[in-house]
Amino acid sequence: MNKTRLKIYLAAGLILAAIASAAALNYKSGWMPALKPLDFLDFTESCDHTAGYLVNIMDDDGNIISKVARGVAAGDEIIQSDGKHYRVTKVGGNYARAKLEGTDRQYLAYCEYYAKMAVPVTTVARDGRNLVGIYHTHSAESYVPTDGSETIPFRGGIYRVGQSLANRLQKQNVNVSYDRTPHDPQDNNAYYRSRRTATRLLKDNPVALLDVHRDGIPDADYYKRNISNTPVTQLRLVIGRQNPNMRANLDFARRMMAFANKTHPTIVKEIFLARGNYNQDLMPTALLIEAGTHTNSGQEAANGVALFADAIPTVLGVAGAPGGVTGAAGTGGAWRALAWILGITLLGGGAFLVISSGGLKQAANRLSSYVGREFTGFLGPVRGLRQRITARRRTTPDHGEGEYNPDANEIDGENRKKIR
Repeated sequence: MNKTRLKIYLAAGLILAAIASAAALNYKSGWMPALKPLDFLDFTESCDHTAGYLVNIMDDDGNIISKVARGVAAGDEIIQSDGKHYRVTKVGGNYARAKLEGTDRQYLAYCEYYAKMAVPVTTVARDGRNLVGIYHTHSAESYVPTDGSETIPFRGGIYRVGQSLANRLQKQNVNVSYDRTPHDPQDNNAYYRSRRTATRLLKDNPVALLDVHRDGIPDADYYKRNISNTPVTQLRLVIGRQNPNMRANLDFARRMMAFANKTHPTIVKEIFLARGNYNQDLMPTALLIEAGTHTNSGQEAANGVALFADAIPTVLGVAGAPGGVTGAAGTGGAWRALAWILGITLLGGGAFLVISSGGLKQAANRLSSYVGREFTGFLGPVRGLRQRITARRRTTPDHGEGEYNPDANEIDGENRKKIR
């Protein structure tokens, strides 16, 4: 009985080691595959954009650097429009502490690049290519001043914002596929439901997927601005840290914030790297956009996404601008995902082998025996071929260089005489 328990504990230890390795990878690189084992053990996930919910994120001096209506976790990151890069280190209640990591050099490099680049004229033809997909995971989200409520099931004010984004893109001759499928209710499963919509949009081969939301903080002034002589709400770009395309998604967000803020200064408030996936594993140019909050007017939010749309054709490279983002950017993340899955599979398989064999020694013997049989079976045909070649050479005289002369062999010579 004690030996059986020991085997079970050993197998469980191997599985836990695999999970710990995955957690270490997530902590060091900020990356995890979109579909994780044991996701059902994650009880800390909360539904984002809940109206009235507020988490204040402060720096080490106690200054508020960001306000969000979402679950915040240690490891989340913020890249502000001035290039400052923060990482959340501690979360407690409705407050979080973030450490300044310095400046985001890649983002600042994009700012410098776009500052020197002349804005090209959009020349996209409506031929079915260069498509931008737009949808809403939280289709009930609304704006109290204009909609009368923070949520309207199945027909939220967020649709007006999405339509404004689509209209502005179409005026620039960019093809748009705007999917208005509702995904209510606004719960943690909304992203599973909207994944079907996002996957359907992928069939049209879009160059980008934009999931448009609004925030839920109670402070309307946090987003409200007057930009390019237009009353607007600023935008936040959200990137999920737990998906294989995270690095490519982040690169796309950096480019968007850099060029959008060049075109309409500070229209994008910040990039927020949050724990989650948000279906961004589907393509490297997927973004979650938060247009203001529920206490802003829907018209201000619509104005904000319209100004943001002015930057999309150039950054995506559909307006002839250099440096457009392509789908190839996600290749490295896919390989990391494959390596992670293989590692978990090997450790789990090892645990099963130990349990089924009765111990480590028996498992090693079984594995050695199996490899020996397979290796022998693999080499059998090779050895047979080698023996046949050797026998052939024994009956074939060596004539050195050049082709073989069949008349030098008595049997072949007799056959040739009969044929002649």
